[in-house]
Amino acid sequence: MIIVTGAAGFIASGLISKLNQEGFNQIVAVDRFGDQQKSKNLVGKNILAKIERSEFFEWLNQNAQEVEFIFHLGARTDTAEFDLELLEELNTDYSKKIWKACIKNQIPLVYASSAATYGGGEHGYNDDHNVIDKLEPLNPYGVSKNDFDKWVVRQEEQPFFWAGLKFFNVYGPNEYHKGRMASVILHAFNQIKTSGKMKLFRSHNKDFKDGEQMRDFVYVKDVVEVCYFLMHHRKNSAIYNLGSGKARTFLDLVKSTFKAMEVKEDISFIDTPEDIRDKYQYFTEANMSKLLEIGYDKGFISLEKGVDDYVKNYLSETNYM
Repeated sequence: MIIVTGAAGFIASGLISKLNQEGFNQIVAVDRFGDQQKSKNLVGKNILAKIERSEFFEWLNQNAQEVEFIFHLGARTDTAEFDLELLEELNTDYSKKIWKACIKNQIPLVYASSAATYGGGEHGYNDDHNVIDKLEPLNPYGVSKNDFDKWVVRQEEQPFFWAGLKFFNVYGPNEYHKGRMASVILHAFNQIKTSGKMKLFRSHNKDFKDGEQMRDFVYVKDVVEVCYFLMHHRKNSAIYNLGSGKARTFLDLVKSTFKAMEVKEDISFIDTPEDIRDKYQYFTEANMSKLLEIGYDKGFISLEKGVDDYVKNYLSETNYM
């Protein structure tokens, strides 16, 4: 059995699709399953059992001997969440319990970290363990993820294989439920479909022109390929960046969306909301050398090709991965 936490979520449900495609059908999905919109991500997938997040450790105590691998992708992912106790409970403490269970039962583990840990990028975007203690995330979500990373690299006792993945700006199918936290591509598609126009955040940083804020956008299909690779690799335990390795502007992204939709460009700018303005990352770019050095050689889909596939094969018909 393969356990996937956060199973009904964006990346995790895409991973389950990949696992099913590769013939892995003994999937135990762990999540809080009350959200009907999220539950659509799991329709048609081969899942052995659905376990409520609150009941997972009790279930694991009884079934650990049958578990082959754990993908821990569940978390509170809202970058505007300021309930520190909730973030500590779901993103830090819950992850520690999974780590300890993997040690006890000799289960390999891949878990989700985040590029939000890098903050404003003062220390670069290198997945060097020696840098982790120096990082200063810009929001409580990033702090919670970095707190767990810091805890992990201090642990003398470890699962026999583990990998933490610092996801950069992931986009693609199965994010329909994410609302404000969905990718700019999904928001662009909806705005363009409704009005023929797209509004982007204005820059409040003199070093960046409007729309030229840059992020490392990575297609969810690449993310699940890396997860699948690590499930079989099972060596070189470490924290790894997971982006495309190339920063692109939001203008690039939105222009690609207009092109994929075959609509004439009409882009304007609005102020960045004040509640996130001082916590906004203006540039991210993953140094991907560490993952490539251990043998990952599939490459990464370009922004243009990823947006085109997402728009034409998923968003246009509200299809799922």
